[in-house]
Formats: sequence, C-alpha cells, structure tokens
Amino acid sequence: MSPPGRRGGESFGREREGSAVSANRPVVFVVDDDAAFLAGATRLLRASGYAVAPFASATEFLAQRAPCAAGCVVVDLDMPGMDGLELQAALAGSDVPLPVVFLTGRGDVPASVRAMRSGAEDFLTKTAPKEALIAAIERALKRETRERNDRARWQALQARFERLTSREREVLTHVLRGRLNKQIAADLGIDERSVKRHRTSLMSKIEVASVAELARLAAEVDAQPPKGR
Repeated sequence: MSPPGRRGGESFGREREGSAVSANRPVVFVVDDDAAFLAGATRLLRASGYAVAPFASATEFLAQRAPCAAGCVVVDLDMPGMDGLELQAALAGSDVPLPVVFLTGRGDVPASVRAMRSGAEDFLTKTAPKEALIAAIERALKRETRERNDRARWQALQARFERLTSREREVLTHVLRGRLNKQIAADLGIDERSVKRHRTSLMSKIEVASVAELARLAAEVDAQPPKGR
C-alpha cells in the first residue's frame, strides 16, 4: 500500500459517489492521526467497495461510534492520546467488540506480539501491499459476522430459558440430573402428573424434542457467553 504522500498515492483511487455509510452494511472504521494517510486509506477502501468511516483519533471514534455498528477497525499503532493498543483494549471491553487490524509506520515486534495476543486480526506496516490490507479486512469482517451471529444465537437461546417458571426450572434441574418423573415428584413434593405437565411445558418453551437436546442447549447457555454479549 503506497503511502498517500507520494505520487504512488494515486493507487488509492477516487472516492465513489454515494459512498455514504449505510446502516445495514458493515463499516471499515479507519482511525489515524495522520491526515494524509487517513484520506488516502479512506479513498483506497471506498474504491475497493467498502463503506468507510474515517476518524482522526481513537477518542473521536469511541465518542461517535454507534453501539450496534457492524464492521472492523483499521487503526494506527502510534497516536497521541489514546493509542491503538489502548483502543483495542477499550473495544474488547465493550458490549459489541469489533475486530482490529493494526497499521504502523514502523515495525514494532513487542507491540505486534501484544496486539496479536489480545486478539488483533493482523498487524501490518503502512507500506504493506494493498492486497495484504484488503485480505486482513476481509478476514476481520468475516470474523465479526461470525461472532455477531454467535452472540445473537446465545441471546435467543438464553431468552428461551428465561421463559421458564420457577417450578419449571426446578423440574429442569432434576431432568438434567437424569431423575425419573416419579423421583422428581417425590423430591419436589408434588404429584407425578404435575411433573409431566411442567416437563412438557419446559420442553415446549425451550423448543426441544428430546432430553439429549435439552441437555446440550442447557450446557450451551450455561457456558461462557460469546464475547461482547
């Protein structure tokens, strides 16, 4: 990727008309305090077909970012105020984290190791080929879609279990322990017919047809929720 300040910056292409960010498509958020590079990177990515939102600082991005916005972040490593690593940490702690691709004007092995260990999608220099940046962005966007879908599925599954009454939760606990209806009735001090009724109701609310499927979903919802729940 040619630095914007050189003649080679022509390869960034022209901004497309109608390139405004749409609410229903992923956005590549570019964060860099170098105005020339920020403008060049924005032109390049828009010419490559992406919706792009440029920001001159990490604090500006965090202040203006829509909480539910989908996409990824392409961020400079060294910036005044909040740097790229600090922005990565802030995103990781948010309700809807976004994958991060780092760009830096110089190689920095310790920083790259720290960034990758913290979940960065890639760590590139600003002189890297355009193709390397596009490939990293594509991976980041696919990852964000997968993680967003995982969060949505977990939330929907959790909502099913939240439909249960307190008695149905008690019956569920005993069912998952492998107890028979008559054993559950004795444990809870209710008649077996009531156990069957609660059991049928909870299976319907959780939308399962077998105890095996019930156990699998119960284990899934009790597990650590997907990052950014």
